[in-house]
Amino acid sequence: MMDGKFKWQEQRTTTPDGVYRLLRTAILGGSVPPGKQLRETHIAADLGISRSPLREALTRLEEEGLVVKIPFRGSFVVEVSARNVAEIAAIRLLVEPYAAELSAPTLRGPERLRLKQTIEELYRATDTHDIPASVDAHLRFHRLFYEFSGNVALQSLWNGWENKLRLYLAADHPTYSNLHEIAVEHERLAAFALEGDFDGFRQEMASQFHNALRATTNET
Repeated sequence: MMDGKFKWQEQRTTTPDGVYRLLRTAILGGSVPPGKQLRETHIAADLGISRSPLREALTRLEEEGLVVKIPFRGSFVVEVSARNVAEIAAIRLLVEPYAAELSAPTLRGPERLRLKQTIEELYRATDTHDIPASVDAHLRFHRLFYEFSGNVALQSLWNGWENKLRLYLAADHPTYSNLHEIAVEHERLAAFALEGDFDGFRQEMASQFHNALRATTNET
C-alpha cells in the first residue's frame, strides 16, 4: 500500500493526459515501484484533482501494460519477474539479429536518419540521467529493427514484449554506474547492423544481456 504523499505531487495537473504523464514518470522513474498499489483516494488528494481524470490516466497505463487492475482490490504497478525477462532475452538473442538483417536495407537508406536520431535521443537521456526518457529511447531503438523487418510475426513478438521490457529497464537503467554506456552499447549495435555484421550484432547483444541479467539470475 502507498503511504504518505508522493514526492512528485508539487507537479500539479488536472487533465487526464497530464496525470497520465505524471504517473508514468513516477512508475518508470522508480518513485512507485513494481507491485505497489496506486490508491485513487490518496493520489487524487495529493494532486488536488477529482478521480475522473485519474481513472482515465490509470486506464491508459493499464492499456500500456504498466498497471494492472485487480477487481475489489485496486490498481497496481505491474511486476516483471526475472524468469519473464530471461525468457524474452533468450528468444531475442535468436530473432533480433534476423530482424536487424531484414531491416538493414531500410535503416541504411530511407530510415537511416531515424536510427541516428534515436541514438542521439538515447545519448541525451542517459547523459542527463533522465530514466523515463532513456527507457523510451532504448525501446525505440530496438523497435526499429522489428518495425522495418517487414515481418509481421517479428513485429507481433516485439509488441508482446515491449511493456514487460519497459518495466524491467526502468529498474535496470539506474543500476548502471555510468548510464552513458547504454548509449555507447546501442551505437555499437547500430554499427554492426549497418555494416551487415550480424554475428557481431548477436555477440554484442549477448554481452549486453549478460550484464543486464546478472542482477536477476539468483531470483526464483
